[in-house]
Amino acid sequence: MPVIDVTDLSKHYAGRTVLDGITFSVEEGEIFGILGPNGTGKTTTVEIIEGLRRADRGSVRVLGLDPVEDGRALREVIGVQLQHTQLPDNLKVWEALDLYASFYADPRDWRELLDEWGLAEQRNTRFAKLSGGQKQRLIIALALVGNPRVAFLDELTTGLDPQARRATWELIKQIRDTGVTVVLVSHFMDEVEELCDRVAVFSGGRIAAIDSPAGLIAGVDAEHAMHFTVVADASEELFSALRELAGVSAVTVDGAQVTVTGRGDFATAVTAVLARKHVLAADLRIDRRTLDDAFVALTGRAFER
Repeated sequence: MPVIDVTDLSKHYAGRTVLDGITFSVEEGEIFGILGPNGTGKTTTVEIIEGLRRADRGSVRVLGLDPVEDGRALREVIGVQLQHTQLPDNLKVWEALDLYASFYADPRDWRELLDEWGLAEQRNTRFAKLSGGQKQRLIIALALVGNPRVAFLDELTTGLDPQARRATWELIKQIRDTGVTVVLVSHFMDEVEELCDRVAVFSGGRIAAIDSPAGLIAGVDAEHAMHFTVVADASEELFSALRELAGVSAVTVDGAQVTVTGRGDFATAVTAVLARKHVLAADLRIDRRTLDDAFVALTGRAFER
């Protein structure tokens, strides 16, 4: 049985459809990403799963529990980091952990979490005095203090510098390595590629696709380019042959530099033509299709950060 099972989930606000028949599942031990333009229902979906909102239609089960009917039992087995998390400025790190631990019947020892998440030296530091990275580590520790089986992390690294973001990525991997299933809502393509086993791409209140990041990228039919340098003089006959290849849309020549643009796996055909005509090419590289390309292809719009 999946850890999370969502079926035909729908939600409306003031006559506007926010979710329109969302269906997906999350397997035990994976990092499951939720990605989509702003306003497509990502946070609403997560809040319904957490029991913070009610759906208009559909069913949700988390570890077999209904978030509405079994709310108290559900809160004992999930950890939540909301999109906007703020603590009182004067609350000390240890006080926050001790307070949150008191909410659960069988919490983790918060002293262990101080060490695990690199907060031991900040034990007596007030929240307002923590750095951005330290605040994020504390927020993660608070989401884990209840000993959850599933952790929801909503836009965890927004506002962090690149170094702090990458450090937070390692923390998320550590969560998964302890056996906790992670649901990650993110606004960063590189973050999703680095962390997620599978990703649900939201568009217009529906799910446009669910796959691994590599699978989403492989399914993109976007134009990309192949670049190489011709070591010896090449004839116009070569360039004409390249232009006639299936999938090739353009061949640009600038001195010895050649760029071939197209769709699909045209690169294999290009290298075959070069070999057949005994043309020596150097510095050959292919522009890598990215998750941004997949996102635009699936949603019809550039990603909004």
